[in-house]
Amino acid sequence: MTDEISALKQIVSTTKKAIILAHKSPDGDAVGSSIAWNVFLKKLNIETLVVFPDQPAPFLLPFLEGLEALYFDKDSEAIKEFATEGTTLFCLDFNTESRVGAEAEVWISNYSGKRVMLDHHPFPSDFCDVTISRTKVCSTAQLVYECIEEMGYLELMDSNLGQGIYLGIMTDTGSFRYPSVNPKTHLILAHLMQLGLQHFKIHEAIFDVNTIDRLQLRGFAIAEKLVCIPGKPIAYMSMSKEELSRFNYQKGDTEGLVNVILSIEGFSIAAFFMETNDGVKISFRSKGDYFVNEFSSRNFQGGGHQYAAGGFSPDSLEKTLERFESLIGELA
Repeated sequence: MTDEISALKQIVSTTKKAIILAHKSPDGDAVGSSIAWNVFLKKLNIETLVVFPDQPAPFLLPFLEGLEALYFDKDSEAIKEFATEGTTLFCLDFNTESRVGAEAEVWISNYSGKRVMLDHHPFPSDFCDVTISRTKVCSTAQLVYECIEEMGYLELMDSNLGQGIYLGIMTDTGSFRYPSVNPKTHLILAHLMQLGLQHFKIHEAIFDVNTIDRLQLRGFAIAEKLVCIPGKPIAYMSMSKEELSRFNYQKGDTEGLVNVILSIEGFSIAAFFMETNDGVKISFRSKGDYFVNEFSSRNFQGGGHQYAAGGFSPDSLEKTLERFESLIGELA
């Protein structure tokens, strides 16, 4: 047992109350790992509260039914009231305070209780008392399983706990196809299925929930907004606020569009730009010998994994796209 795992076990064995907090715009891994860690802590008779800075995409909400999760953008006072003396804060699927929004960031910085990080993103900040950071693990959900196993609590694993782990691993690995998947990943999945997990139901709940508007939006983006850079293995799509409104955009409708670009033969770098009220949200993906996290960090206030990163531009969509094209030489 490593020093970090020993420290984690000491905390979970003495904690009576805990808050589980994930990052802003929570994805499947943030939601799945939070659900799993919540179930695990409850098995240890710990009173818990699951918190997200804002609401996840609608297709993730059914996984939260019965959980009574709170959201910092509307429930901050109730969250702060729960955080009485001795309440441990578990920070899942983010490794720097800036990933939770301005108000929650200040709250974390001033938090008086123990803070614990469970995360797999590179370059973690030093803001927690205990940090479990494994950048080679495919997802925070897999890290949750590994922590439970290494602390000696694997007998508590069941299909209820495993649902969140499977959700997080599946969504953060593109259904198990990314290079981050390792033999351990598949052993974990096999164990969860042996425990009775109906994995196909989770897949159906994520991928078989299209609406007409969503499909038409995605069709428009692919047919009308795909830009291929001549002589480069790079392509991108963009969607303006007007275009999103035309197709009655709902949060999550553009999820995975950037991966569609990457699936085109001959392209190894993809980007998706979405105009919002605050600026332009950017998703980068790559494969092979091309990496996008440092490019995003240098140029678009972002970061992430080598092959998957996010970014942001405060400029207009037009200026952001012009700037991106001017910087393409840094990518390939």
